[in-house]
Amino acid sequence: MPVTPTYPGLYIEELPNTAHTITPAPTSITAFIGYAHPFQGECAANVNWNKASQIFSFADYERIFGGLYRSTVLNSDLADAVYQFFLNGGSNAWVVGLKPKYVDAHQNTTDITGASDNSIPGIVFTSKQLTDAASAVRITIRNTQPGAGGGETADFLITFGPRSEIYRKVLTKSGAGSNNDPTFIANALAQSTLVSVAPSPAGFPDTYGAVSPAQPITIDLGDMHPPSQDTLLPGDFIDALGTNNALDKVDIFNLLVLPGISTPSICNAALAFCEGKRAFYIMDPPPNATSDGMGTNLLTITDYVKSVPYVSPNCALYFPYLKTMDPVSSRTLEQPPSGYVAGVYARTDLTRGVWKAPAGLATALINTLGVVDEGKMNDMQQGTMNPRGINVLRTFDIGTVVWGARTVVTANQAYAQWRYVPVRRTALFIEQTLLRNLGWVVFEPNDEPLWAAIRLSVEAFMLSLFRQQAFQGSSPNDAFRVQCDATTTTQTDINNGIVNIVVGFCPLKPAEFVVIKIAQLAGQVQQ
Repeated sequence: MPVTPTYPGLYIEELPNTAHTITPAPTSITAFIGYAHPFQGECAANVNWNKASQIFSFADYERIFGGLYRSTVLNSDLADAVYQFFLNGGSNAWVVGLKPKYVDAHQNTTDITGASDNSIPGIVFTSKQLTDAASAVRITIRNTQPGAGGGETADFLITFGPRSEIYRKVLTKSGAGSNNDPTFIANALAQSTLVSVAPSPAGFPDTYGAVSPAQPITIDLGDMHPPSQDTLLPGDFIDALGTNNALDKVDIFNLLVLPGISTPSICNAALAFCEGKRAFYIMDPPPNATSDGMGTNLLTITDYVKSVPYVSPNCALYFPYLKTMDPVSSRTLEQPPSGYVAGVYARTDLTRGVWKAPAGLATALINTLGVVDEGKMNDMQQGTMNPRGINVLRTFDIGTVVWGARTVVTANQAYAQWRYVPVRRTALFIEQTLLRNLGWVVFEPNDEPLWAAIRLSVEAFMLSLFRQQAFQGSSPNDAFRVQCDATTTTQTDINNGIVNIVVGFCPLKPAEFVVIKIAQLAGQVQQ
């Protein structure tokens, strides 16, 4: 407070601190958009469809969106991409789960009245999972025995990939008081996450036939795909990328992933959305794209890129798809690379910084069996992709790694300064940081004291980055500059309430091409 002198002596006045510390913005918060499991998690109760939910582990994803599932008729790569993201180094994500249009359609059911020995007639099981013939929900009924009062009990083993549920001594036939009996099948299996139980149209049986033999009964609930939606709907994704929708209202995210999506209309909408949010889009290739056009699919990845002229530096394309072991069916599965790569971005940001290219031998991908056969290539083939901004995943002796760090506008000379992923992401990081930390400037008197305070704050932030080796240059003067004075803000600007801050930096660019020159000595030096 100001001091009012009233007597001779010393007075102390505490002055406010005019320095404003700048806190760095996050760099690897990742947003995912895709179709979620329609029958599991909180979404199944119509709670979180098309909303943005923040998660910090795959367990969070399972709780909200229901975990992994397989669909042969609909893009279902979302859960797997989130799973791979956390395995490869990700730690913070927002997920928008889209609701498949067939959620409200009637599910197929299996009535085991037709079982080979007709031992438990009149009970209908319905899968709570999307399944196909290769990854069915399997119900094994065994140890059938006479129960109290003449009924039957049996053990139920229900499996779906690695998941299993066991229910022992379940009463399978109704009778007096059975509805209140916790062992009655409708009550015992009520908590199952894999199947639901219902009576056949005639109701649960209340007559007891002969006790079945000890031979187990096995039922597979497969092909649980109501046919009302057999492909992805671009409008679902474009709506989710619209202004004032759930993801647009998220305060900040840095990376955008649309797993398995290569439809041009959706990708262009994603690019425009990222421009407005100062985010970076990690794009997947078409699943049928090849490195050389050989085999049954003649679409090469270079032909695809030529046909889609993306005009934003806020994007990188990665090729090809990756092979992994499916934890649901134990089959080899082909997955889009974006979830893996987003995890690598997060891992690199944490260990090195956003200015380090998320590529190289240190970026070994976790939980993959290598690239798909159609995406294997040699150095010469990759040499035709690099100039077009196609970042290749290659399998070497140490494993499968990210072997490219270019944006999709590499071939466009108008964007030459944004050719490299780390350069563009560093610029976005600085923009986000200053945008989030300079709010105090608004409504301050627009004159030299304000400009000096701005310079002090921004220069301190940029100097901290220089000390982390984020810029090229041997001294701060070589590495960056900050201007905010009468040369950047004219009297006309002042009259219009504008203050202009110019921040420049000398970015680090990755050493893509390492040239080693070898010369022979003409002879030995004589001693």
